[in-house]
Amino acid sequence: MQTHLAAALGSVVLTAGTLLGAPAAGAQTSAYPVTSFAPIEVGNTWTKGTVTWYNRSVSVTGTHKSVSAAGPAYCRRTWVYTYDAAGAQLGSGGSYAADTACGTTKNYSSFTVSADVPGGAALVRVCLDDGNLKDLLCQPFRRP
Repeated sequence: MQTHLAAALGSVVLTAGTLLGAPAAGAQTSAYPVTSFAPIEVGNTWTKGTVTWYNRSVSVTGTHKSVSAAGPAYCRRTWVYTYDAAGAQLGSGGSYAADTACGTTKNYSSFTVSADVPGGAALVRVCLDDGNLKDLLCQPFRRP
């Protein structure tokens, strides 16, 4: 009898613990918003990808293309600037040097740019640069 009582009590405790630790019915975690950016083009070179908007940063992943390996001025990287709602710059960062495209099309690893204000960046400016941190063409994108 004691064995059955102990098993029943253990089952009740386990069930209660599971229910108390479970999220409320209908409660879901929402995914972070993602913005795709179409090719930002300069001649036959471009960058395209996605921006994932987090609470204190953005993450950028994509592909860029350079049509010539004739020298560093023909290489391409992707650079991003973050801004708050008032237009003040919060941070900047770009694709890694190892991901620079010189005469090729190259996927760039995800990189993170700081936006250390409550709610994160309100706007980003995505730029195709010459591989030497000189912006060639930029486009702004607002947080969804």
